[in-house]
Amino acid sequence: MATDPAEDVLFEIPEGDGNVTEAKVPVGKAKTFRHYDPTQSFLLPPSLDDWLPEEHTARFIAEVVDEMLDLSSIYDSYVEASGAPPYDPTMMLKLLLFAYSTGVTSSREMERRCQVDVAFRWLSANAAPDYRSISRFRRRHALALDDLFIQVLALCASSGLVSLGRVALDGTKLRASASRHKAMSHERLGPRIVEIKAQVAAMLAEAEAVDRAEDAEFGEDKRGDELPKELATREGRLARMRAAKEAIEAEAAEKAAAQAAQKAEADGGDDAATEQAAEMAAAKATPSKKAQRSFTDPESRMMKTTDGFHYAYNAQTVVDEGSQVVLAAEVTNQAADVGALITMIGVTEGNLDAADIDASPDLVLADAGYCSEANLTWIAETESNVLVATGRIKNGERVPDSPRGRIPQNATQRERMARRLRTTQGRIDYARRKAIVEPAFGQMKVRQSAGQLRLRGLAGAQCEWTLHVICHNLRKLANATQGAPLGAC
Repeated sequence: MATDPAEDVLFEIPEGDGNVTEAKVPVGKAKTFRHYDPTQSFLLPPSLDDWLPEEHTARFIAEVVDEMLDLSSIYDSYVEASGAPPYDPTMMLKLLLFAYSTGVTSSREMERRCQVDVAFRWLSANAAPDYRSISRFRRRHALALDDLFIQVLALCASSGLVSLGRVALDGTKLRASASRHKAMSHERLGPRIVEIKAQVAAMLAEAEAVDRAEDAEFGEDKRGDELPKELATREGRLARMRAAKEAIEAEAAEKAAAQAAQKAEADGGDDAATEQAAEMAAAKATPSKKAQRSFTDPESRMMKTTDGFHYAYNAQTVVDEGSQVVLAAEVTNQAADVGALITMIGVTEGNLDAADIDASPDLVLADAGYCSEANLTWIAETESNVLVATGRIKNGERVPDSPRGRIPQNATQRERMARRLRTTQGRIDYARRKAIVEPAFGQMKVRQSAGQLRLRGLAGAQCEWTLHVICHNLRKLANATQGAPLGAC
């Protein structure tokens, strides 16, 4: 039988002597709840500082930017700026660092968070900058990020996070902001350019005929210089195709010239002969039919990633063993790692000097992707302590299973490196390579969404990767100083 919800409800209340009495309690009054009134006004203006927990990492970000970083290079860029007053760079930098450390890389999402997220509102002091301002600030101060990276590296070193024992060098692929479907191979570019040129010529002829007819009917004073939307679109597409075709051909010529010059030098030719060989090779060079260029990000290259082939960049990174602090980070558009070994060792030394760290890594570890005769020769000539995997042993190479006894005088640099890898100490050292560098990549790609870039172009990719490694190092610094992981809310 249904009961009227408005009726009183009977409750059995036990008494002290074990007897049970019945009491009527109005519906909804059986329990006292805390006061709840969404329309309640504040008697005094609320303080955002009271809403953010004391140990929240947004406070750590703010403290680092306010008290530990020198932002003079950023502020100096506004000395001669004109127009409306911009947002305070200190506030904008706090937003960027906190956003990237929590995996928010979209400027539109940052704008939204400044409206709905307490931590973002606290950092921006309720300013809520629009996404265009955030994006422009990120682009404008891309070069200043290099100096901020050095400052954060120095902070990590002063906190004892940089040990400079073993360091590991490796590259990871970053997906570019470019679709595989917005690209075309060199084989298809030629016929497609001819086809679109014919379409543009036909549309221009038709437009001219229409203009002549309208002039005869309405007179010659009527404007007719506006391009039809379709024609403007096709002309823009044609320009992009021509640029992509020329870039592919220029890259092929440059590669052929470099190979010819290297061969001429190896054969003992003088400078004039080397230059002539390079010019001849460049003139005869023909691009591969499968060579591609993206129309949305022409500087990105097709690379193999963990989920197939995509337009991407190669982020070269040197990581310290002690606390997995990043010592150096450079982005290239070359899929292969082999050309980055010497460069990254030099960049690491330069960063340590700039951060006033008077030491060098005891040992640099690199995988087989960095093994080449040129790199191994450079290691031997400079007496650098670098351990590079040599990959599979080729036919005819003399690398004993037991690295005992004298090394043959005519042993190649690859054989010598392979022999060193087989020593007890070599096995111990190289076994640490993956454990040093791979966790840093994993943390940045999972926590900070670093695997997908937002900015296009090589300079944009470098800007974003530098932001990510700064946030990564700040996370290590936060763990060491306050015991709470950066980005945890």
